[in-house]
Amino acid sequence: MTVKLSDIADAAGVSVMTVSNVMNGKRARVSETTIARVQEIADRLGYVPNIQARSLKASRSHIVAAFVPVREESSLLMSPHTVAVIGGVEQHLRHRGYHVLLRGIEHADEIAQTIRGWSLDGAILVEFTDAEIDRIGIDGVPLVALDSYSANPRTIGVRTDDHRGGWVAGARLAEAAHRHVLFAGPPYEGMGVVGQRFEGFRSACVAAGIDAGSIEVEQVLTSFEDGRELGLRLRRDHPAVTAVFATADVLAIGIMAGLVESGASVPGDVSIIGFDDFEMSAYTSPGLTTVAQDMPSKVAETARIILDEIEGREGPRVPVSFGIELVERGTVAPPRAD
Repeated sequence: MTVKLSDIADAAGVSVMTVSNVMNGKRARVSETTIARVQEIADRLGYVPNIQARSLKASRSHIVAAFVPVREESSLLMSPHTVAVIGGVEQHLRHRGYHVLLRGIEHADEIAQTIRGWSLDGAILVEFTDAEIDRIGIDGVPLVALDSYSANPRTIGVRTDDHRGGWVAGARLAEAAHRHVLFAGPPYEGMGVVGQRFEGFRSACVAAGIDAGSIEVEQVLTSFEDGRELGLRLRRDHPAVTAVFATADVLAIGIMAGLVESGASVPGDVSIIGFDDFEMSAYTSPGLTTVAQDMPSKVAETARIILDEIEGREGPRVPVSFGIELVERGTVAPPRAD
């Protein structure tokens, strides 16, 4: 039997209009208690909305895209960060009656075309460079850019305090008496998130008395295999380095694996700090010391902003930044005495 809005209204003790507003995302004048009760009853009765009819009536598709750049034919979901963002956002939007379209983008110019072609209500941009986001030229559609420092007025940025994260990592290695350190991450030209982490790291190291010439850099892709390859050659190519700051946990864990495979120990020969604090970081041996970012809050804020923009509750269009915390495990120790 088809469940109607009137069935839900009768069971919840509210008007059909209230149920309709909840199901169609028009919740500004509905209490959180009523929303929860209506949603619970709708789920229990097995209500299935007529998406096509609802979209025509509301002039909205109820589809939000998650755009991810295609990098050298790699999987869109290779990065744990991307998986965490898309999975979390999908959950938030699904509970509000929206669908998430995952789409790989080879060129930033495709974004506007895809938005128009699918009549999307909004889009979330994940792991694009600032230069790519700068080129987006579509108006009238809400766009949230994750981990972006782009000044494009069409987008709202949601990010972590990356400069502070880099600073904390540099300060921790300096505190452990390391004087030859290495920064490992993707090329940071045009990618503000990596650039901010590097500048914070470099500034903290210099402030602690580390010579700027003793801060080395390896530009590598954010993957376990690229990290492993770096770990295998690290002591050969950077013999003076005693500590590494990697811009992502998956990269740091790869470096650890390569170092151990090459006969080195962590942190005996090389100390390592990662960035993210994903679950895998607690399962390495030793556990990875890392800069934790508040992913649940970042994901929830991304969903809130995109929904508020779509549903007409626009707030200040300013970037939102979340704090960081150093999580100590077992990969940082003082360098061995020569």
